[in-house]
Amino acid sequence: MTDDRSRHDRITNHPTPGEGNSLAVWTAAKHPLRVAINYVVVWLVRLSPSLRLKRWLLRRIGVTVGEGVSWGLEATPDVFWPELITVEEYAIVGYDATVLCHEFLQDEYRTGEVVIGERAMIGAGAIVLPGVEIGADARVAANSLVTEDVPPGETVAGVPATPMGSEHRTA
Repeated sequence: MTDDRSRHDRITNHPTPGEGNSLAVWTAAKHPLRVAINYVVVWLVRLSPSLRLKRWLLRRIGVTVGEGVSWGLEATPDVFWPELITVEEYAIVGYDATVLCHEFLQDEYRTGEVVIGERAMIGAGAIVLPGVEIGADARVAANSLVTEDVPPGETVAGVPATPMGSEHRTA
């Protein structure tokens, strides 16, 4: 991991005008045609069994994808800002995992880059929030919600994800 700031320090806030929530005015944030194209490509990525095709498609929508990346079936990259995702060499994104680079809120939306380090593993059904960095050789357990950075070599699990191991367990 190259950035010592917390996830929240790496997130960009974008205030939205007027009444209503930021999702109600999403077309001011991202062109609808770009989102539609991303959606179709993401749908193909989710369903394709070919890892080579998945990597090729992900790169077409702006995801930085390293050599040997394995993107699991039904795994979903951010549809609005896929260009904020970096998946480094030989990382695994498991079945039905979700990598988000945006949060639509009441008065603003937020965006943040997500970096998944070399040989990191994201378990099935896990959700990674915007601005999170997952270090090299780190592991995220299935169905975990990653709200903070995961140091290299660390294993995290839970909602929110916390470090696993005897030194981290409480009675």
